[in-house]
Amino acid sequence: MTVEIPSPASGELTEILKGPSEEVLPGQILARIRPGASQEPKAAVGAGAAAGGAVAAAASEAAAQATGAGRGLLSPAVKRMLNEHSLSPAALKGSGREGRITAQDIAQHVDPGAIAAPAAAPAAAPAAAPDETEQTARHRRPRLTADGRKIPHTAVRRRVAEHMTRSLSQAPHVTTVFEADLSRVQAHRALKAPQYEQQGTRLTLTAYFVAACARALLAHPSVNATFHEDALELHHDANIGVGTALGNEGLIVPVIHKAQHMSLAQIARRLGQLVGAARAGKLAPQEVRGGTFTISNHGVGGSLLAAPIVINQPQVAILGVGKVERRVCVLNTPEGEAIGVRTMCYLSLTIDHRAIDAFQANGFLEHVVKTLEQWSDD
Repeated sequence: MTVEIPSPASGELTEILKGPSEEVLPGQILARIRPGASQEPKAAVGAGAAAGGAVAAAASEAAAQATGAGRGLLSPAVKRMLNEHSLSPAALKGSGREGRITAQDIAQHVDPGAIAAPAAAPAAAPAAAPDETEQTARHRRPRLTADGRKIPHTAVRRRVAEHMTRSLSQAPHVTTVFEADLSRVQAHRALKAPQYEQQGTRLTLTAYFVAACARALLAHPSVNATFHEDALELHHDANIGVGTALGNEGLIVPVIHKAQHMSLAQIARRLGQLVGAARAGKLAPQEVRGGTFTISNHGVGGSLLAAPIVINQPQVAILGVGKVERRVCVLNTPEGEAIGVRTMCYLSLTIDHRAIDAFQANGFLEHVVKTLEQWSDD
């Protein structure tokens, strides 16, 4: 994610303590600001990861908009949420420092029950800031060794490594594999894609997988869950994350919230927005939080089957989508068996065997396959 930290006051940015690719822990000092010529530098404390350039940009923006009161200092995420929900800052009571409005304040105002209980942990590691590619290119020059060269890990790669290792060490992974005939989906896509394009939306196959999983998660709630030592927490909403590759930097999982209430067109539109923001380094924190299920479309790179796909903890399952290709199949027709060519792909479901068993996994995956093979807009 790209997180800009707003300055607590207007003034001069005198020192940046955290640079690109450096890990930042909650509460650590990011930079120092001199509010006035006669005053000592004041620490700006951040909570989360931020590149040095983001701190500078935030300080500049805050200096321009500061009013002396906490309510006048709105972070980029808060301003975006206010615009999305057509809200005025005056309509909200800020719970932050000096009465600042936070993202949680807006979420509580829009849906009082939305944050009554803690959401699932962040779906994936933070992504790079927009300008980090150029900056880290200077900091990540290969170090020559006797055997070759070493390229330091990026912050994203380190987070991915930690997340994957923790998941495998915590959960026993089991994978089940089904095959899906996407001929009907492809026919529907060929019919609807031009119409979607006119509306500025690209209709991808991933949108169909998200829609099919949303329906299946409602029918199989144990797959839409979080494992706790004393209980299995079932979630009301199908918040589906989609693994998005960031090239050699790693990956991130933006989340389509409440996908069960969305049409195919809405899912396709939201998916396009999130993937675009992820690859541009412009995802907001709330866009990677609260995921309850994840889809990994590894087939876009030509992979037929990947198992096990590491579960995105604390979720209990992840769907893998293999390469979509034309295959010769045995078909059941009214006249008997026949040979035909169909658009097929392998779907795998990797589960946390502490939480669910093969019975639930197979039932869920069967539902997904049936939805795709009998696709209907209804």
